[in-house]
Amino acid sequence: MPQNCDAPLRHPETRAAKDWVMILSKYREPNVARSSFELAVTVGPFLILWALAWWSLSYSYWLTLLISICNSAFLLRLFCIQHDCGHGAFFHNRTVSDWLGRVLGVLTLTPYDVWRRTHSIHHSSSGNLERRGIGDIHTLTVSEYSALTPLNRLMYRLYRNPVVLFGVGPGYLFFVQNRLPLGLMGKARYWVSAMGTNAAILIALGLMLHFGGLMPILLIFLPSTLLAATAGMWLFYVQHQFETTHWVEDEDWQLHDAALKGSSHYVLPAWLQWLSANIGIHHVHHVHSRIPFYRLPEVLRDHLELAITNRMTIRESLVNARLHLWDEQSKRLLSFAQARDGIAAAVAKR
Repeated sequence: MPQNCDAPLRHPETRAAKDWVMILSKYREPNVARSSFELAVTVGPFLILWALAWWSLSYSYWLTLLISICNSAFLLRLFCIQHDCGHGAFFHNRTVSDWLGRVLGVLTLTPYDVWRRTHSIHHSSSGNLERRGIGDIHTLTVSEYSALTPLNRLMYRLYRNPVVLFGVGPGYLFFVQNRLPLGLMGKARYWVSAMGTNAAILIALGLMLHFGGLMPILLIFLPSTLLAATAGMWLFYVQHQFETTHWVEDEDWQLHDAALKGSSHYVLPAWLQWLSANIGIHHVHHVHSRIPFYRLPEVLRDHLELAITNRMTIRESLVNARLHLWDEQSKRLLSFAQARDGIAAAVAKR
């Protein structure tokens, strides 16, 4: 949630959102050497830590678990590289990007072609109240929530509960939901993507079981995957779920306005920004998704307007976990308590 002391600076009006597309186009070109370097310094430590964790199984399960926890950060970064591949932002050659994305999809348990399509839908519909449901976190308006039956209200509250959203949700998404091309069930290419990824994952798990038994799966694969999934879920949440985010009806929706106003700039310490591949600079990414992640800081350096737009610190982001309903009147994301108080006040005025 934006800091009040800086509120006038959070939504600069010096340029229209669509004008930024042309301005930012000069940053879109990836550098093959830099992309290769970023891949190497992520895959290298990931494989080394995996090997160290496997080696440590003979000495201490606690040490194995600690190494696995550390390795989850590099798995998260691999997902972010896969994300750039999906946008065609990592290499000039689309075929190379796609096949790298497919290989990484086995490590991240994410069928690449399925994810790329659903993520494209997310980019093309984010902030549109009439196009919710694919590639986003389910969000109801205050009026929609008020119209639900008591049972459905309870189900929505359970879904939005942080324990479910960030505890159960990541495991369900990556271990269960990703196994089928949900939302794209009618097209063969997405079945091939999902089943091909599933087969590769099963082969990898089978090899782990054959050469190391259950412990590599239980103490290396599962912890690192679950922690990376949880971190990824949190990052995706705070990128769009904040008090002053952007939701409008279809007739008022505009792609670039939604991109700039409905995505946050998550300000992280340098080491977390590196591990998350600058994904916190999300408003710039949504305005121009072809910019490689390693060039996003250049944009903020060169354009102060974007550096101060939708800024959110870690402390501020924690407050967002209690915001669940979009109020179409105040244009704010509210907590259940705030929505209840607002409804009560409106009834009292009648």
